[in-house]
Amino acid sequence: MGTTAELVIPAPEFALARSLDRVPSLEVRIEPVVASATDSIMPHVGFRADRESLATLDDHLEADPTVVGFKRLANGDDERRYLIQWADSVIETVNRLTATKAAILDAFGTGAQWHLRVLVPERDVLSATYDAATEAGLTIDVARVHELELTERSRYGLTDAQYETLVTALAAGYYEIPRNVDMEGLAAELDISHQALSERLRRAHRRLVTESLDVDRSPSE
Repeated sequence: MGTTAELVIPAPEFALARSLDRVPSLEVRIEPVVASATDSIMPHVGFRADRESLATLDDHLEADPTVVGFKRLANGDDERRYLIQWADSVIETVNRLTATKAAILDAFGTGAQWHLRVLVPERDVLSATYDAATEAGLTIDVARVHELELTERSRYGLTDAQYETLVTALAAGYYEIPRNVDMEGLAAELDISHQALSERLRRAHRRLVTESLDVDRSPSE
């Protein structure tokens, strides 16, 4: 059964500690994208603060040692969106947290802490993630753990098999760019044929799109 957990990490051990310290009102949210290419890990980042603080944000990012480069994508009265290229230290931390088949769904930083929401295919993987991270010197607090129940699967009309396949694919890195696992590897992990996996993924993706976007299904479905 899939499990989500909230991990709390000190900002100096993850990212943007300098910026968060210099701008007390700053709130940072990293979009749920984790990729293995070093220039594509968690690139989409939203910043929220008062207008005066946002006016100096570019300067703070320029001076932040965890940021290699950035590009502003959008402006708002109290928020901005950026494309961030992270320093190696951030990439290494992400790799440590995802090396045991955990997937980072999103991350929220404010003050001196980051809260990371991770998805693991089973509880044992969460324990392995915690052990590997702490052995590498990271200070991690597991704030809460939530087992994904059938009601959450049925919310989008997924079968148990479809749900298991999507969770396993996400945790294994199938949706990353580039992929950490191909169709053959994912099929082997699920102990099904390549053809069965392909059909199951197509049906699951179609179900997610039709249910979450509330679009009409074709008459043949």
